Amino acid sequence: MDKPPLHILMLSIHGLVRGHDLELGRDADTGGQVTYVVELARALGRNPNVEWVDLLTRLIDDREVSSDYAQPEEKLGPRARIVRLPFGPKRYLRKEVLWKHLDHLVDRCLHHLRSQEKLPDVIHSHYADAGYVGTQLSRLLGIPQIHTGHSLGRGKLQRLLQSGRKKSSLERQFNFAQRLAAEEEVLSHASLIVASTRQEIVTQYGDYINFDAKRASVIPPGTDTTRFSAPGRRPISETVCRMVDRFLDIPEKPCILAICRPETKKNLHRLLTAYGEDADLQEMANLVIIAGNRDDIQTMEAAQQQVLADLLLAIDRYDLWGKVAIPKHHRMEDIPDLYRLAARRRGVFVNPALTEPFGLTLIEAAASGLPIVATEDGGPIDIIGNCRNGLLIDPLKPEGIALALKTVLSDRKAWRTWARSGILGVKRHYTWAGHVAQYLNAVRRVLRKDRKRFRRQLATFAHDRRSALPLARQALISDIDNTLIGDQEGLEQLIEWLQVRAGRVAFGVATGRSLAGTVRTLRDWRVPMPDVVITSVGTEIAYGPDLRADPGWAKLIRHQWRRDALAEAMTAIPGITLQQKENQRQFKISYNVIPELMPPIDQVGAYLQRLNLRANLIYSHQAYLDILPVRASKGQAIRYLAYKWGLPLNSFLVAGDSGNDIEMMLGDTLGVIVGNHSPEIRSLKGRHQVYFASDHYARGILEGIAHYQFGGSSHPQRFLTS
Repeated sequence: MDKPPLHILMLSIHGLVRGHDLELGRDADTGGQVTYVVELARALGRNPNVEWVDLLTRLIDDREVSSDYAQPEEKLGPRARIVRLPFGPKRYLRKEVLWKHLDHLVDRCLHHLRSQEKLPDVIHSHYADAGYVGTQLSRLLGIPQIHTGHSLGRGKLQRLLQSGRKKSSLERQFNFAQRLAAEEEVLSHASLIVASTRQEIVTQYGDYINFDAKRASVIPPGTDTTRFSAPGRRPISETVCRMVDRFLDIPEKPCILAICRPETKKNLHRLLTAYGEDADLQEMANLVIIAGNRDDIQTMEAAQQQVLADLLLAIDRYDLWGKVAIPKHHRMEDIPDLYRLAARRRGVFVNPALTEPFGLTLIEAAASGLPIVATEDGGPIDIIGNCRNGLLIDPLKPEGIALALKTVLSDRKAWRTWARSGILGVKRHYTWAGHVAQYLNAVRRVLRKDRKRFRRQLATFAHDRRSALPLARQALISDIDNTLIGDQEGLEQLIEWLQVRAGRVAFGVATGRSLAGTVRTLRDWRVPMPDVVITSVGTEIAYGPDLRADPGWAKLIRHQWRRDALAEAMTAIPGITLQQKENQRQFKISYNVIPELMPPIDQVGAYLQRLNLRANLIYSHQAYLDILPVRASKGQAIRYLAYKWGLPLNSFLVAGDSGNDIEMMLGDTLGVIVGNHSPEIRSLKGRHQVYFASDHYARGILEGIAHYQFGGSSHPQRFLTS
């Protein structure tokens, strides 16, 4: 029987992503990853075994960038497109600033997928930020996740610390804590990790606690050999020749070509040092550095300013005017001609980066018949091993860089051999057709393994509609203790507000209490039974007056849950004691905490990860610790309900007061934090759609309702007075 064609959702959410005239090098976020995801989407769309490919990225409405990035859709081919969803501010943001907005994207993605005719077969995330989003979607929808890291945070952090940077300043600039946590989480969850090289698996991913090499596959990227070819087959643009030659006294000399973004890790200053301190190398060749595009260095990001300023100062220090070309502007379509120009002049391509996960420019240079000199880290080891077209260098030793360049430039016979070998090696190892064939085989293996389990979960998730809740247009979900209850008069006013809107606004509670404890408390405070009850910190969902349990939720969160092993492991943690038996549930282990004795919560999480145990740790009121399945929390439960009922997340007003309410507040929900909140929830101040009320308990909820004009425009003022 023929295999059904696949529907693939790819996530690549930072940088400037479009299908034409890629602005490579414009900034640190628009580089090789953008090229890879666009070309992969196109190549997959050409394959008859693929039904459809959506490359989902961020919609950017900013006068400082092209209006192309504000278009909701862009076609890439017959069965491939770019889909852009807005989240966070409209303006363009660097990737380190996007982290606090990623939960909004999860919610926008859920709404987008809900509107489609069918869900994708797999979610393929690229880089840590998309990995975070992909993991949330995979858990909520029961769709396998594939992940490509492109570059990893742990190695970058180590290199920057070794260079003398302070950890605190690095955290402010790069948000490493969030990035590393997201990388560990995606490595724990993803069904397949796609790597470019074996070295990437062994050396780079090997530093992570949750990495399992059995779930990794080496699939080298492809290159478009219709664009990159040896000189002679097509003319080289005169514009490109002028762009380079106007800097040079003797333009006909061989050319040392470097193409990369102006980033410290690209190590351009050592390349320039190698050239500037070797008179023989200067005599043999010119140096051409294509380091992104710039109008005015002073308007660029600080890190890029520093790199380019250092390069220009080094050119002046070594008096290299007339020997070094460093153009201000180039177009994407100029890149193939730059390789061909360097090859025609018997030059060499150099990549001196401190670390290089793959190195797509090396493949492009090889396909253009240009020998390469590259760092002995990561992808270049495999590329030169496969193509036999150049030399590896230690990127920390300028004299070694200079020696390798002179070796390639001075041996004409070896140069011709390397040029031919590179062209043949790319055709043998690095075509898009070959990449897609390997990729689809790996995806099919994932689906064979996971299909039955995911299909079971999804069928229950999509079709188990046990209540009339889908008829509601909005939903108010509140924590109980210290939020809904605490002020009887304010509670009665809130109940009256809800009764006026019965049928239009669903009412639910989300609490850390057990179901039995929840029912008792609601009766004691004379609260009518809610439409939905989320209990035990989001691990149980029940509906209506008869409290019918949602079996789909239980099946969904059971993934990777090892209750007995977790309970045993936690006996080694000081400062915690098990709560009473009523608070222990099938999917929840609850402890009382002595804060000054318990280790920091991130250390507890790392300890469990080392034991290969997966859990969601919820610390609240500086007194309680709940251990839950990785898919369970109040916030995840609300997203499950949103998808199930077909309501957008901004139709949910959620109210809370403590740390176990934080996940409810993230994303597109309308968050209300009552005035009597606990200290740990203050971290949400300034967050998107999180309102801090001044009134306490139910009066604080009513204040939030008025703030958002939730449930209609009519908000009787007597509800808001004492």
